[in-house]
Amino acid sequence: MNSAILLDGKTISGVIREEVRAAVEALFQKKRVRPKLVVILVGTNPSSQIYVRNKKMACEKAGMISEIIQLEENVSETQLVKIIEDLNADHSVHGILQQLPLPQHIPEYKIVSLIDPKKDVDCFHPENVGRLFLGHPLFQPCTPSGIIELLKRYQITTSGKHVVIVGRSNIVGKPMAALLLMKGMLGDATVTLCHSKTRELFKHIQSADILIAAIGIPEYIKGSMVRDNSVMIDVGINRVPDGSSFRLVGDIAFEEVRQKASYITPVPGGIGPMTIAMLLKNTLFAACQAG
Repeated sequence: MNSAILLDGKTISGVIREEVRAAVEALFQKKRVRPKLVVILVGTNPSSQIYVRNKKMACEKAGMISEIIQLEENVSETQLVKIIEDLNADHSVHGILQQLPLPQHIPEYKIVSLIDPKKDVDCFHPENVGRLFLGHPLFQPCTPSGIIELLKRYQITTSGKHVVIVGRSNIVGKPMAALLLMKGMLGDATVTLCHSKTRELFKHIQSADILIAAIGIPEYIKGSMVRDNSVMIDVGINRVPDGSSFRLVGDIAFEEVRQKASYITPVPGGIGPMTIAMLLKNTLFAACQAG
């Protein structure tokens, strides 16, 4: 019985982080500039706190400066706007990341639109999103570019392939489609973007050469739904009960699907580490452009 090759994002991200660390030191030696990333965290969402801590640790290990601005859940929109404006004007800050989600009383679109596009290392600003869809990105969004980079390191091309994306979020689904439609061996794909209203979803999934699952439903994609020798990219991170505790699973039923796929990402240890690695690359790029 076939067993898929693991796309090891943890190992590959470690290689990328070391590449970034070396480039950070070279930048400092040449221009005395050290990249600085500021993350704004509003509230006490446990998942967001974990993500932010991981980002800070990764920055510091790469030789960057990292700062977390922790704000209360009831912070006013006016206060948050002032913080972002001050960071935009601070030349020592190269990257600004607003951790999402925000409390309901603060409009996410307005806030991310206020970040200087040249410091928007998450690629959420409308200008950067527009550049991405026009094929001339300043930054590439972290999770989608992490997927592309992982495929590249395993020499898996998308050119001419049918790539099915399940999930249409602004963080993964939509920008992922934009990257895959660009010209080149890691683009030039035929893309089907599916969502909760898609008819005959099973039929679309089964036709995929490469499937990217970002639907947010634990182990939704079963072995019976995928074609033999397909490439399976699992973006989902879901906590499911396991006795008195929890375990992490993706949107793909890993043990079933790995018997049919040619390549598959694990959860954890797949796309998550790649996302942080690409954030470091974007912050380094922002510092190089500013310096």
